[in-house]
Amino acid sequence: MSAKEVEKYHEKTIAELSAMLQAGEVSSVELTQYFLDRIKAHDEKLNSFITVTEESALAAAVEADEKIKNGDSGPLTGVPIAHKDIFCTEGVRTSCGSKMLDNFISPYDATVVTKMKAAGVVMLGKTNMDEFAMGSSNETSYYGAVKNPWDTSTVPGGSSGGSASAVGARLAPAATGTDTGGSIRQPASMCGITGIKPTYGRISRFGMIAFASSLDQAGPMAQSAEDCALLLNAMAGFDERDSTCIDKEVPDYTAELDKPLEGLRIGLPKEYFGEGLSPEVEKIIRGALEEYKKLGAELIDIELPNSGLSVPVYYVVAPAECSANLSRFDGVRYGYRCENPVDLMDLYTRSRGEGFGAEVKRRIMVGTYALSSGYYDAYYLKSQQLRHKISDDFKEAFEKVDVIMGPTVPDTAFKIGEKSDDPISMYLSDIYTIAVNLAGLPGMSVPAGFVNGMPVGLQITGNYFKESQLLNVAHQYQKNTDWHRAIPEDFS
Repeated sequence: MSAKEVEKYHEKTIAELSAMLQAGEVSSVELTQYFLDRIKAHDEKLNSFITVTEESALAAAVEADEKIKNGDSGPLTGVPIAHKDIFCTEGVRTSCGSKMLDNFISPYDATVVTKMKAAGVVMLGKTNMDEFAMGSSNETSYYGAVKNPWDTSTVPGGSSGGSASAVGARLAPAATGTDTGGSIRQPASMCGITGIKPTYGRISRFGMIAFASSLDQAGPMAQSAEDCALLLNAMAGFDERDSTCIDKEVPDYTAELDKPLEGLRIGLPKEYFGEGLSPEVEKIIRGALEEYKKLGAELIDIELPNSGLSVPVYYVVAPAECSANLSRFDGVRYGYRCENPVDLMDLYTRSRGEGFGAEVKRRIMVGTYALSSGYYDAYYLKSQQLRHKISDDFKEAFEKVDVIMGPTVPDTAFKIGEKSDDPISMYLSDIYTIAVNLAGLPGMSVPAGFVNGMPVGLQITGNYFKESQLLNVAHQYQKNTDWHRAIPEDFS
């Protein structure tokens, strides 16, 4: 194989790399070393990785090559990927982007990691993220801000910004992410990649460090919908260790990718195309919708009247749940511990005060207040009631349409530091994604074009457990466009 061909591995999708591995055109060791070299060469500009596991990655690649040689392999065997540093990985630091867990070496694997290992993937390392997944820009990480590969002066989105940046720059063919209020879809949009948040309960949360338990969901981030389908096949499934995981058969998510879209009913919520949406982004989204019309789909105007309440509802529910989940980080059992505490209360207060960053503290305080005596009914209970109304809007909409489409975010990626002192403005960057989490629906973002050289994502939302349909709808679009193939010039 010529050096010229070797240089192009990063341009390949997982589906293409898998075919090359199975055909013996490249070994997993060669592929893994290739991406490790790209991380060494480029990640200093991006800060997308917290930990790179070179030694164990190459050892896993040797095992994968043996399996392929013996005919004991699957479509993901030998494919290198990265894991968001929210997933526990045995023997490897799992920091969740926080000083609180900077010294935590997990004694076990998260179910997602276990399933990926069983599928034969090779872990390149752990990607950077907003601290405890709290943020929309990947600026709250203890390890510093992640940069967007399309313009390193801008944010990649968050909280899965490290995963999105790494895949966008092709430092890894794919990565895992988590989505609590848009944290897979929003960075996927800003970095020009494909990402899917499955139905709540479709993927186990065991070993995934909790932020907001009724909202968190894991999912894959990759170049294409086809790649996401291959990854979702490995990630999805029931896990008795997670009480929120649904015991439902996992279909082959690649089976319906080539289904024609003739007669597909696409809902366009008027609330997604109003005030606050960049005119340039709207133009890109309208162009993508025209492409769907050419593929035989029908566009139908719909309403989601309570979607405007999703941001305030989310920022009561999520902080309330995070205040409960993060109470375990007290300096006693594991994680950061302050030096020379004078008593137990001093141990608690200083360990938490020194171990958590500003955004995490802000959300813990908001959540604790919302759950406190005298305020529970006024804030938390009321938010849960409104959450049901938001969910009901979607149920009504899906009686008329098959999928719902619109922008993933109101604008392209903003400058690093631009919204650091304005948390409300930061929170509004998730205005189109949060309602999907509150309702527990599947949603994804696919690259749809560029505004001034920065990627724009199209959000596609489906009904419960309709991930196969979403992936089919995205794949058909990607067969007729090449936005998902674009690579930032500095990383090409």
